[in-house]
Amino acid sequence: MPDATRLLALLPGDPDIVHPVAAFGLAILLYGAALGLARIIAPRLRRRLPPLGDGMAGHVRAIIRHGIAALLLAIALPFFPRDSLGHLVLGITLGGAVALLSTHILHGLAMPRWAVVPLALILFILIVSGSGGGIAPVSDMLDQVGFNLGKRRLTLLGLLSIAATCVALFAAVRLANRVIGRSIHKADGFDPTQKLLAQKLAAIAVIVAAFFIGVDLLSIDLTAFAVFSGALGLAIGFGLQKTFGNLIAGIILLMDRSIKPGDVIVVGESFGWVNKIGVRAVSVITRDGKEHLIPNENLMTQEVENWSYSDRNVRVRIPIGIAFDSDLKLAQQLMLQAAQESPRVLRNPKPNVWLTGFGESRVEHDILVWISDPEGGVGNVKSDVLGRVWQLFRDHDIAIPYPQRVIHQPPRPPLT
Repeated sequence: MPDATRLLALLPGDPDIVHPVAAFGLAILLYGAALGLARIIAPRLRRRLPPLGDGMAGHVRAIIRHGIAALLLAIALPFFPRDSLGHLVLGITLGGAVALLSTHILHGLAMPRWAVVPLALILFILIVSGSGGGIAPVSDMLDQVGFNLGKRRLTLLGLLSIAATCVALFAAVRLANRVIGRSIHKADGFDPTQKLLAQKLAAIAVIVAAFFIGVDLLSIDLTAFAVFSGALGLAIGFGLQKTFGNLIAGIILLMDRSIKPGDVIVVGESFGWVNKIGVRAVSVITRDGKEHLIPNENLMTQEVENWSYSDRNVRVRIPIGIAFDSDLKLAQQLMLQAAQESPRVLRNPKPNVWLTGFGESRVEHDILVWISDPEGGVGNVKSDVLGRVWQLFRDHDIAIPYPQRVIHQPPRPPLT
């Protein structure tokens, strides 16, 4: 009997009854200690660690609680003989703590339930089987259940290993992307475009690294797929050339910073502000609240109007006409007054009024105003200025003409 288990020999009564009861009481005591420590550590840890999103924030205390409990139970497990019921009770409690720990971590990373439950169950079975007599009998039993596929044999143990590895790598990729993304977002010295580019490149690097780690963990021989992968890669290259083209175009757009999140652009019939630049498309939100997804490659090959590329100030042209017999100077002053009183019109550059021509029934003018928030739209600025002009013209008897036609009818010849 190891030295650590000599204390159990001092307990009176039948060991087959006393040891499980003592193990159960110890498990409750350790979980209570873990609960108390989690209440103290969790608030401090939240302030020191980088934020991982609202989903993970709600699981921090549970993760700390079950993590501390699993650590304490693992330390207490050798105090009981390996083949005793007390050892099995602590093993079951340890398996439950590890399973709950993995469940909260995966739920915090927004993993689907179908992936969380099997992984937690596998961890629980492995730990309990290790406490009750070793993992080897369980693994041998799972390895015997399978079928042959050509020269290879697929077993239940192999499928469970593949599934667990894929879920674990998927969770690791999400966690790494979230940590790296938050760290880059808080980094100083980078503008929003450079931060977005760094996040995209880091996400690609994490996925590539996870792929090669998964290949190594699952012992997949890539040389066996050399010929097949060449043909498959050629087919995928032709089928996904647009996808890769959009990916490269998105990276180029972020590198040359010709289009950035927040820019106001016009592409064809789409006018709005850039919400985000994704892997495949750029999200443009219009003034109607509609979100247009424009492929990145289109922004590289088509003509694009960027209203805020180098300067966010945009000039708006508002045409208006007055009657020929109106007071020209007074009308121009009223137009300028209406433009200056509009809340979104800038004072510098100041608004201006130009006489542009003489029409068939009116004197034509352009009111030129500047705005600094083009994402707010230009139609509402025109509407506000024209509404003020209308009211001022009515107050000062300035007429806005409408087209008129005069028909001259020759006199009829006298009746004979």
